[in-house]
Amino acid sequence: MNELTHFSESGRARMVDVSAKPESQRMAVASGVLRMQEATLLRIREGRMNKGNVLAVADVAAVMAAKRTPDIIPMCHSIMLSGVVVEFCDITEPDDSGCTGIKVMVMVSCAGQTGVEMEALTAANVALLTIYDMCKAIDRGMRIEYVQLEEKRGGKSGLWRRENQ
Repeated sequence: MNELTHFSESGRARMVDVSAKPESQRMAVASGVLRMQEATLLRIREGRMNKGNVLAVADVAAVMAAKRTPDIIPMCHSIMLSGVVVEFCDITEPDDSGCTGIKVMVMVSCAGQTGVEMEALTAANVALLTIYDMCKAIDRGMRIEYVQLEEKRGGKSGLWRRENQ
């Protein structure tokens, strides 16, 4: 494991200087799950939420979050993103508490000097928070689970993929 690079020799937080790094194609995929009552999932899928098309709004929120990540993560670099893809799928198998849910997968890409893991993770979180916000009036017991990096490509470290998901 590499040393932590976001600290100076005196222990102060700093933004890492990436100016000497070569530009390369970079990509990261993050995912997360929002557990909810089966009736909530059905209302989302049937378009019966009073606030509108929940997944369309969450999709836009995820893209906006990826683009604004450096505004909320202090040491994150501003990156010119080349793409953000958001996908949702139903989790119809109930967990121990009887909840079903929605899984989000977000893929972020760029050509740059630093990776896009933080952008993908931020986008996944904001997509799930947006769904929660739009559905909380009917299901306050929803819970966000398993927000995690699934894969990253590019840069000096190359490919990393989560095993045994």
